[in-house]
Amino acid sequence: MTNRIIELFGSKVFNDAVMRERLTEETYNKLHRTIKNGTQLNPEIAQEVANAMKEWAVENGATHFTHWFHPLSGATAEKHESFISTAGGGSVILEFSPSNLVKGEADASSFPSGGLRDTFEARGYTAWDPTSYAFIKDGILCIPTVFISYSGEALDHKTPLLRSMEALNTQAKRILHFFGNDDVDHVKATAGAEQEYFLVDKKLYDKREDLILTGRTLIGAPAPKGQEMNDHYYGQIKVRVLEFMHDLNEELWKLGIQAKTEHNEVAPSQHELANIFMTINVSVDQNNLTMEIMKKVAKKHQLECLLHEKPFARINGSGKHNNWSLKTDTGVNLLDPGETPGENAQFLIFLCAIIKAVDEYQDLIRISIASAGNDHRLGGSEAPPAIVSIFLGDELTEIIESIENDSVIVGHKREPFQLGVHALPSFPKDNTDRNRTSPFAFTGNKFEFRMPGSSASIATPNTILNTVVAEELKQFADRLENCEDVNAGIQELIKETIRDHKRIIFNGNGYDESWIAEAERRGLSNYRSTPEALAHYLDKKNVDVFVNNGVLTRTECESRYEIYLEKYYKTINIEAHTLLDMMKKDVLPATARYAKELIISLRNEYEFGVMDSNGYSYKSFKHITALQKAISNDVEDLEKLLAQDKGDDPLTIAWYFHDRIIPLMNSIRYNCDMLETLTDRSYWPMPTYKDLLFGVD
Repeated sequence: MTNRIIELFGSKVFNDAVMRERLTEETYNKLHRTIKNGTQLNPEIAQEVANAMKEWAVENGATHFTHWFHPLSGATAEKHESFISTAGGGSVILEFSPSNLVKGEADASSFPSGGLRDTFEARGYTAWDPTSYAFIKDGILCIPTVFISYSGEALDHKTPLLRSMEALNTQAKRILHFFGNDDVDHVKATAGAEQEYFLVDKKLYDKREDLILTGRTLIGAPAPKGQEMNDHYYGQIKVRVLEFMHDLNEELWKLGIQAKTEHNEVAPSQHELANIFMTINVSVDQNNLTMEIMKKVAKKHQLECLLHEKPFARINGSGKHNNWSLKTDTGVNLLDPGETPGENAQFLIFLCAIIKAVDEYQDLIRISIASAGNDHRLGGSEAPPAIVSIFLGDELTEIIESIENDSVIVGHKREPFQLGVHALPSFPKDNTDRNRTSPFAFTGNKFEFRMPGSSASIATPNTILNTVVAEELKQFADRLENCEDVNAGIQELIKETIRDHKRIIFNGNGYDESWIAEAERRGLSNYRSTPEALAHYLDKKNVDVFVNNGVLTRTECESRYEIYLEKYYKTINIEAHTLLDMMKKDVLPATARYAKELIISLRNEYEFGVMDSNGYSYKSFKHITALQKAISNDVEDLEKLLAQDKGDDPLTIAWYFHDRIIPLMNSIRYNCDMLETLTDRSYWPMPTYKDLLFGVD
């Protein structure tokens, strides 16, 4: 079995081992340098690389190739091209040119562009990202690429991500210079995504219009049993789910995705899969692939994989914990506190840059995970609140406070070092508890960003994290380069940063009502909804941080602002129309039939002289008809609101849906869920929460 796993892993990936085997030594070395340094492919070797890639792909069953990219629609995209080329005389050859590998053309007119492209301006380009290995999926050679417009603007998630990685690399190396680490060629941000998801029976899923069209249940009364017993968490995995996980692992391993940890999550039918850390652009690619393959493998087992942030009300939603760190090409984790004073001072500089970045750009951090789905999740059931803060744990917090105050921590041995502050002690990896309510928690040698939603790409949050940290490192480096005494400058910089930005550090319970008041007193933002957060996307400081670090132009920022707002209100618009359809065609007709049955029962009771106005049948009938009337009135009002002219400004439209459509949807849901509890099970027109959450054996 061990040998089989080893043989299976990466078998569908044009990885380093394959390249070393199939390329000449000279070409391999040049390509390896391209991948390591993130530079463009040398044209002199493009032909050999393309030929080797095609031959390997065909040998592994591929018939087509595609440039695989991440448009701003939120999904991945691909256009398949056959290797077949005419050879004359009715015969064909298999061909894959260097231009096919390096550059492609995709219709850009139908992808979201936020005004960057008019509908009639169709041309867009894809360009190979050689730092992310090509792979074979469903008999297609997939080449990871960026996606840009005819005039060069980024139309995807990956282009700004790669730019942010380069900005972070440049500034991190400047900081390392002050610590004598000039041997570092590259600093790369790494990420590991913990993917949460639900599995439900496909036959039941197919009977729920809301799940099919929106990914979440728009109505549904609680099941008699939920997650209150905590018996599902880390519990024995059911046979059917285990078989799904087994097949999922094999498919992921073939693609070189290091699926490492799997277990039952807290809510019934909820599970988690965690991957090993990778360089961020590779991790983004692999997480997008993971989500796609989860859904595909689930169908083979007559299951549906739900990736929505809140598919079921009143129980845990699903997040995607993004474990973010910084690593040099020499193998040093820059967020590992280390054991020597020099390493500790270096760690403190990077830690302070992150603290300052998260404090100054709280709004961008919140914006990076904003969506209609995530708004349902944040603030409860193990999801962090909308208030951005940093958890450091008691020991590290105590240490930075002692540095700020030039004090010695009683009970801890401290050795002074050349910067004139007290050195960190030997720092155990698991030095802190894990605060489940913290949005951004230090967990030994990385930060766990717990706010991203389960369905979203981790490209945007990582792009923003990279960018804001690069900005602070740039400011630190500029300042230190002008210091006569660098050691004294580092000491002053660390103390000043801790003093000015410690308000963002919070180790307590993020759900406590007192934290809301405390956060407001500290001046921290609390953007509870997506429109409230996105209203700050184009604030001058936010646009400047993108532009100044070469990550996004102002035009690209404006386009994303429009796209994110449109996605928000279009999502709610689809949900609202789906809810109306379910009420008019399912719930109201079904409960009307049940009410008619109750009338017959009451008439019979009356004729036999046993009708009791305090009896169950009579009370149920009165309650049901009242709820039906309330739902009918709300349905009528919702139809009118959806038909109204909402203007052209995307933020105004988003607020319209937030303030007027969502409350009506909530009212319909409340009354409908009450109606479900009163309706005979045989009349209710769709699977219930009990069926969905406990229907997988």
